[in-house]
Amino acid sequence: MSKLSMYPITLDGKSVDEKRQEIIAYFNNTFDLFEKVFELLRDESVFYKKSEPTRHPMIFYFGHTATFFINKLINMKIISERINPEFESIFAVGVDEMDWDDMEESRYRWPKVTDVRSYRDKVRTVVNGLIESLEFSLPIRDDSPMWIILMGIEHERIHIETSLVLHRQMPIEFIQKVEDFILCPHAGEVVKNEMLQIKGGFIELGKNKEHHLYGWDNEYGSYSEEIDDFQAAKYLVSNGEFLEFVEAGGYENESYWDEEGLEFLRRSGVKHPHFWVASKDGYKYRALAEIIEMPLNWPVDVNALEAEAFCRYKSQKEGVEYKLPSEAEYAAIYKASGLYDIPELHESRANINFYHYASSCPVDEFGFNGIYDVIGNVWQWSRTPIRGFAGFEVHEAYDDFSTPTFDEKHALILGASWASSGNLIMKHSRYAFRKHFFQNAGFRYVVSENEAKEEDIYESDALVSQYCEFQYGDERFGVENFAVKCADIAAGFADKKIKALDLGCATGRASFELAKYFDAVEGIDFSVRFIGVGSKLKNDGYVAYNVPLEGDITREKKITLQELGYETLKDKVSFWQGDACNLKPNFTGYDLVMATNLIDRLYNPKLFLEDIAKRINRGGILVLTSPYTWQESSTANELWLGGYYDDDGRPIRTIDALRELLQKDFDFVHSEDVEFVIAETARKHQHTVSELSVWKRR
Repeated sequence: MSKLSMYPITLDGKSVDEKRQEIIAYFNNTFDLFEKVFELLRDESVFYKKSEPTRHPMIFYFGHTATFFINKLINMKIISERINPEFESIFAVGVDEMDWDDMEESRYRWPKVTDVRSYRDKVRTVVNGLIESLEFSLPIRDDSPMWIILMGIEHERIHIETSLVLHRQMPIEFIQKVEDFILCPHAGEVVKNEMLQIKGGFIELGKNKEHHLYGWDNEYGSYSEEIDDFQAAKYLVSNGEFLEFVEAGGYENESYWDEEGLEFLRRSGVKHPHFWVASKDGYKYRALAEIIEMPLNWPVDVNALEAEAFCRYKSQKEGVEYKLPSEAEYAAIYKASGLYDIPELHESRANINFYHYASSCPVDEFGFNGIYDVIGNVWQWSRTPIRGFAGFEVHEAYDDFSTPTFDEKHALILGASWASSGNLIMKHSRYAFRKHFFQNAGFRYVVSENEAKEEDIYESDALVSQYCEFQYGDERFGVENFAVKCADIAAGFADKKIKALDLGCATGRASFELAKYFDAVEGIDFSVRFIGVGSKLKNDGYVAYNVPLEGDITREKKITLQELGYETLKDKVSFWQGDACNLKPNFTGYDLVMATNLIDRLYNPKLFLEDIAKRINRGGILVLTSPYTWQESSTANELWLGGYYDDDGRPIRTIDALRELLQKDFDFVHSEDVEFVIAETARKHQHTVSELSVWKRR
């Protein structure tokens, strides 16, 4: 076994007690390894530096994985007490380069490293206690509370690898060697690549919910494809093989690059791979914690755009069309290699899980039936954009793990790397990144007649599609559009109209409507699935979705900024992911906060109401709407504001509770009923009446 990293555990077993001990060991090993990764930073000042402009300082990532445990445990009602609400807010989101990730550093005052270490210690204690005490059965399934613990562990293992990439991108003077991270001692001359024949056939992807290993939502479901035989490179493309492309002017010849690639070149100005260091004698190589002589027989680390450019170069040079493999073709390569899934696959057979090295190694070191590095060494870019399989369902605890990447812009990476562990090294794992991103990733080329399947991007998530139609669709039964009407009413009560917050903005219609009245509008929702709609409408100018009609029959619908009249308003609007009960400190200074149909869906509505006053300017307006449909699936019964009888048998109504809770900071101004209609199908609708109440901040 790797002395650094445990091998993944299975979900099945014969004894709950034994599995409990396995999970404790796996959790603590993961927590320890993550902290060891941060020993690479030379001193505490480096925690506050960025590896690149689109990422947070490293202190964010150091805190993020621990807060993930607490936030998910809170959201799933496994625990009820926070450890540090401020940390669990500022470290919650902002990991990836998405439109709703907040990278504006002036909005943050990062805590001390010692305080974050202390917080991590407290989280470790809480999680160990839960593993010891939670009731669960075997096999562990995705509705088990222990699944949330495993989710946190596997989430941290992802960040072990991605943090290593960020550290490797840091200037070398910010990094120090760590004894346990061993650099491969073998390097040599370039290995001549060759093509191997791979058998095609009927390829089935995906797995079912009874699988013996943990999985993220995008792994479940089914997909099948018939592919023809094809050829695949025997080795990953090495630094030496890629050097030919560089020396042939590959970064200057525009014919090798598509439009996205040319934009990457214009923006970055690069002339060689990111982890190559130009020197007077040619190029050296940036390893994790040192710069070494160029290992020509190690795999090159590039992004997908560079990999695609190399394939075009090689195609033009040889008159044969080379391209990146598809996901189905990689599955055929995996099958041809004779590999098995965990636990049958032993970690010693590949450069994975820190078993051999904390670096790449020669591309001809680990072979499988004559084809090398099918798994391990570096990830392999594919030509397949990630999509959900048939039967895809989000997990309620992490509904934004996959869906934001289903945009045809995120390419799958396949096969794992030397820094991959846990779910990352499993046969069915599926990870994807934007093509300009750097990971521990390279590529293998194929010669193939198999055509890529293209898909129109229509929002297929049933709930998101329903809300798209609710907010942007037609009026029904003469009832006005709810988002438009609420925004109009709310704006009418605001004296100043500088900045507004649309809290619980869902797909964003009211945010755009408020921009007709306010200089700046921020839309916040807990669900990335929802704010992704508003963000796409703002950035791409349209949103397409499926309207349910009858059974499985749907109608495709498309709405545009132009037809909505929002083209001149879009720059006023921004969308953010956030928890209304634990908002980041920077969300403040509003002349209006509008929270539509939110309070009866919060896990702690009283906490939200006690916090919101400090975020509203004096004289500003708070607008609440709700049909007061309290339910235990959203809010524990003891935290309901109304809709129950007190100990004396008196009915407690929500509006009265609002008056009592808000009277300290607000004056009641107005209330009225506002109807709305949500279409479930062409013939079935929800007709609901919300009470809209207006409160003025003293």
